[in-house]
Amino acid sequence: MLGQDGGTAACCPGLLTAPLHEGQAETLAKVFKALGDPVRLRLLSMIASRAGGEVCVCDLTPAFDLSQPTISHHLKLLRQAGLIDSERRGTWVYYRLIPEMTDRLAALLTRPAGEPLPERTAPAGAAS
Repeated sequence: MLGQDGGTAACCPGLLTAPLHEGQAETLAKVFKALGDPVRLRLLSMIASRAGGEVCVCDLTPAFDLSQPTISHHLKLLRQAGLIDSERRGTWVYYRLIPEMTDRLAALLTRPAGEPLPERTAPAGAAS
């Protein structure tokens, strides 16, 4: 048969890096699912580009044709994915990017062949 020489050699070269472990894949799937919505992508971009590193939900809402509770729901999903953190101050909630997660995503997507996957570091204040 064409392409077979009777040897035991694999038809393709071996992997250069280890594939994702199941836990890594589940974590990253949640992150990418959170990023799979245009509103959440815009929110993350707005938070990341804010001088001072944090932004009040009251400053995010006017940029969208959505209610404040809807914006808060999108922010909650970003927070649950580990992309942002929040702090309540009086009646308002302030959001900030978690750079460890975005750095990890960037490293995963841009790592050269042969380099190991970046390990997850726990966000500040997270229980281990």
